[in-house]
Amino acid sequence: MAIQKGVAYLEIEELSDLIKLHGKAIYAFCFTLAGNRVDTDDLYQETFLKAMEMRHKMDLNQNPKAFLISIAISLRKNKRRKWAWRQRIAPTADYNEAVDLACTSDGEVMPEDALLSQELRHMIHAAADRLNEKLKIPLYLYYTAEMTVDEIASALRIPPGTVKSRLFQARKAMKKILEVESQ
Repeated sequence: MAIQKGVAYLEIEELSDLIKLHGKAIYAFCFTLAGNRVDTDDLYQETFLKAMEMRHKMDLNQNPKAFLISIAISLRKNKRRKWAWRQRIAPTADYNEAVDLACTSDGEVMPEDALLSQELRHMIHAAADRLNEKLKIPLYLYYTAEMTVDEIASALRIPPGTVKSRLFQARKAMKKILEVESQ
């Protein structure tokens, strides 16, 4: 750990510890953003490569998980912007890749229960996808990456009150979407 003006910065060797500590949560969040395994793997790898490049900016005392999440969000936004730009220049067909929603459980699961569970997850994921980015990202960070409001605020560089407001709005919108779809 290098110390400069009282702030502890990340060394390359310590990145391995961060991967062990936060790797699963970061991967789960990347999967939520990307929606399929191939893009998730790419985003996850790009996140830690970028973290290595930016290690001098990462302060281990200031929530490194939020820093890694913010890198993943930025990379995803950049990729989506590039894709949108390319679509304006040379539109291509929309390839809709299916998300692997296989139910895994140690106990015995009835096929009907597994199907209903899979269907419910699909409905919830589809409802979340319909939200705009400002509501969707805090929702995913809170429920998928299991980050606190303060950690989300730090990762997105917005006030905690704004995070709370966006979570409230996202839940309200999700409820409305799911109520309409269940009728």
